Amino acid sequence: MDERQRLDKWLWFARVVKTRSLAARLVAEGYVRLNARRIETPAKSVGPGDVLTIALERQVRILKILAPGTRRGGFSEAKLLFEELTTGAAQRE
Repeated sequence: MDERQRLDKWLWFARVVKTRSLAARLVAEGYVRLNARRIETPAKSVGPGDVLTIALERQVRILKILAPGTRRGGFSEAKLLFEELTTGAAQRE
């Protein structure tokens, strides 16, 4: 299996957003950084080791990609795709 994947597809598989079109819009509107660089192309290829900074409506999340997704599964499956690097993520409820 290829270790790289489209950014919008990965965001959807990792359950960062509810739909793939929402993931594409988030990227196109400049709310996602890949390895500290602003990305505006939803088709940008990402893979293990890449770090995403995502500005969501109520929070900024920093995620290190661990694996490409194969499908949009449940939360327990999705959390295996990334490591949460967001400071204070554990304290937020």
